[in-house]
Amino acid sequence: MQQQTPRKNYTLELILAWSFVGIPLAWGVIQTCINAAKLFSK
Repeated sequence: MQQQTPRKNYTLELILAWSFVGIPLAWGVIQTCINAAKLFSK
């Protein structure tokens, strides 16, 4: 019979992974909105 090891809590790794993707994504969306606003303003 194999002994089961307790599951590690992956909360920190999950937060870091989403931050690694989410921060540049948010920056790109913000920059796109700023540049799009320039097109519609006179």
